[in-house]
Amino acid sequence: MQITSESVKVGHPDIVSDSIAANIIAEILDQEHKIGMDINSIPHCGIEIFLGKGLCVIGGEIATRVYVDVEKIARKTVLDIGYNDYALGLNGNSMGILNAIIPQSPDINIGSRADLGKHKEMGAGDQGIIYGFACDETPELLPLPYVLVSKMMRAFETCGDPIFAPDGKGQVTVDYDADLRPQRVSTVLMSNAIDYRLSSAKSRSAVEQKARKIAMNCLKGWVDNKTKFLFNPTGEWQAINSCSAADSGVTGRKLVVQLYGGYPGSQLGGGAVVNKTPEKVDCSAAFGARHVAKNIVAAGLAEKCSVQCAYAIGIAKPISIYVNTYGTGKVSDDKIASVVNKIFDLTPAGMIKKFDLLNGKQFRKLPKTFFLDMNYPWEKTEKVKELKAALAIKK
Repeated sequence: MQITSESVKVGHPDIVSDSIAANIIAEILDQEHKIGMDINSIPHCGIEIFLGKGLCVIGGEIATRVYVDVEKIARKTVLDIGYNDYALGLNGNSMGILNAIIPQSPDINIGSRADLGKHKEMGAGDQGIIYGFACDETPELLPLPYVLVSKMMRAFETCGDPIFAPDGKGQVTVDYDADLRPQRVSTVLMSNAIDYRLSSAKSRSAVEQKARKIAMNCLKGWVDNKTKFLFNPTGEWQAINSCSAADSGVTGRKLVVQLYGGYPGSQLGGGAVVNKTPEKVDCSAAFGARHVAKNIVAAGLAEKCSVQCAYAIGIAKPISIYVNTYGTGKVSDDKIASVVNKIFDLTPAGMIKKFDLLNGKQFRKLPKTFFLDMNYPWEKTEKVKELKAALAIKK
């Protein structure tokens, strides 16, 4: 059996869009902190970015007490990623920008304000069904194909060779045995825009060898001499035909690759994550549900776990919590779910506080990776002892 996961580089137009939105929110949070911010005065943002043919459209809704220069942030984001020349598909210095941001609806605002809302506590900023996932295939308690392909993307981003332009995407296919345990990487696919201004016609074949070396080095221990390596399968991908020059970018369109890489069982719910402030549970509960699932697996309660949380707009606590351990649980899924409801605070205010989600630095990092940073608070496994004690698990 084979399972494949996909990921993209931060220069992919969809992730560029995510990054612009996340950086706008980060700057708003930074400025709000300067004037004093509590749970009732946090900004409420839902920002959408469209990127196409050198045009950046910034839309969505914002409720904040501060001013930020969204055009300046958008340009800096694009330039920091490396897009400073239309020969690379996009130029942050000269791209067109259309600002279509409007104020947040007062009917939505009242639902997430503890001082205004019907329930006198911060409610969910919108309804939503959100999933978290964990499994014991890797030390990170994430699916192996997802971990490997994510590491490959980061390796290409940091390789330091400018011939690999910012835009790129890849896949890693892993062979599994009959017991669903990973055995080896069977196929590696890497597609990367190439800046051929830095390469002569004679040296084009050498580019694939460079790419192969970068990929294989970061997949050590899982690749072998039978592993297939595919690079730019069409035979050509010129940087001038990359990013917004050839493909539009939209916030939230890479949720599958960001949330577990399409691994079977890791369901996708909710909406975009990094373009919203954390009173919206699409954002906060994506991390809260992951935190729950990871602690369940880390506690040895299951080899694999999916957690679903459902919310109603204006109401703080989840209206339902569902746990599925796919038959690997040491106790029933219902028992685990009942304990989760007691020991995890999955209200927006609780998750904002526990995961430091009003920290602009968090938002700036998020478009690159949601989970593969052990400094993220939601990746901690501090609830293991409490889970074991509550379910009378000794080992």
